[in-house]
Amino acid sequence: MTQQHIHCTVNNCHYWQQGNKCVANEILVASDQFGANQPDNVDANMSQNLTPTPVNTCMSTCCKSFVAGNSPQTTVDGIKKQ
Repeated sequence: MTQQHIHCTVNNCHYWQQGNKCVANEILVASDQFGANQPDNVDANMSQNLTPTPVNTCMSTCCKSFVAGNSPQTTVDGIKKQ
């Protein structure tokens, strides 16, 4: 599998790294509507069980893998943190 490079400018995220890189092992991108109606623990480890939700623009999407950098909840999603 080709190594992917995920770029992110949210520098208070646990996964953010110098150079605006996301170092999460897995990420979940969802529609804004879906993301707004789900608790924080709905994340990448549940992705195979989620119903796909189409959007019309990138402005209608959100990253559900965000965890605040100083949060004690860095294991809330069950994904191994870097």
